[in-house]
Amino acid sequence: MARFILGRLIGGIVILWLVSVLAFVLFFVVPKALGNNPAVLFAGRSPDPATIAGVTRKLGLDRSYVDQYWDFLRGVFVGRHFDSGSDRSWCPAPCLGYSFRNDQPVWSEIVDALPVTASLSIGAAVLFLVVGVSTGVISAVRRGGLFDRIAAAVSLAGVSLPVYFTGLLLLLLVSYKWHIIDNVHYVDFTHNPALWAWNLIPAWLVLSLLYTANYQRLTRASMIETLGEDYVRTARAKGLRERTVIGKHALRPALTPIVTIFGLDLGVLFGGAILTEHTFGFRGLGAISIDAVNTQDLPVTMGVTLFAAFFIILANVLVDVTYAFIDPRVRPS
Repeated sequence: MARFILGRLIGGIVILWLVSVLAFVLFFVVPKALGNNPAVLFAGRSPDPATIAGVTRKLGLDRSYVDQYWDFLRGVFVGRHFDSGSDRSWCPAPCLGYSFRNDQPVWSEIVDALPVTASLSIGAAVLFLVVGVSTGVISAVRRGGLFDRIAAAVSLAGVSLPVYFTGLLLLLLVSYKWHIIDNVHYVDFTHNPALWAWNLIPAWLVLSLLYTANYQRLTRASMIETLGEDYVRTARAKGLRERTVIGKHALRPALTPIVTIFGLDLGVLFGGAILTEHTFGFRGLGAISIDAVNTQDLPVTMGVTLFAAFFIILANVLVDVTYAFIDPRVRPS
């Protein structure tokens, strides 16, 4: 088992390294190959020649690609120096460069925005996982019944309605019509946990609506297939309680595809729930990535891209490890 986990961790590290190589190629090599100076892209809007020359020296773009990638990789793990002639600055690890919009370290911007995205993602994930799996199990057990039909209708509505529509509609109701939350905004958890949760409830409901529909349908289909297996019929023939048959013998193997999707979804959410953050005005990773694209702030764009890739790869590794505990059939012999 330890060898299995170690193998998945090594595989995740290799994939993350390949992602860093791909990001370096996309942001540094490809523009130059297409006849564009990467320094112009990193210098922001309408840079003058002096600014371009300073960025070229600071990022070492006049050096070979191997040296540039080594400096980039070394900066992530141990930090690096940025030399722009008269000015020599040290960027501590993990160094992802400096924003050209406010000259702040990219890592600092990511760290400032991460609690917002993490609060939004984890809260919504718990909600859509619990509600989606629970309703899916009940729909499978009571297949064709009234609850199953209602759940199917709600799932169809959840998949069909976009986040920006349900978000604005909920804001209209809770803030302007019913005055339940007059000003929806992010409150730091350490400042006031109750107010933190109260202001995030609308965003959690909106974000979880779409995912709950997917998990309800996936759980229902997986449970219906599992309930038809021979070992489930054998468990019932032994006289086991229906709750034991459903919870222990049917649900556990049915969770395998759900774990896969949940790991991917959670990784993507940590990369930035862009539409939800924009709708509710939260300053998370999605918001800073939009600002970076609009202002052509390439260091922030690259930093958020790598950070999102890291969470997606980490989620995949955790999914592979979780498989071994949920389903013994995937464990190495």
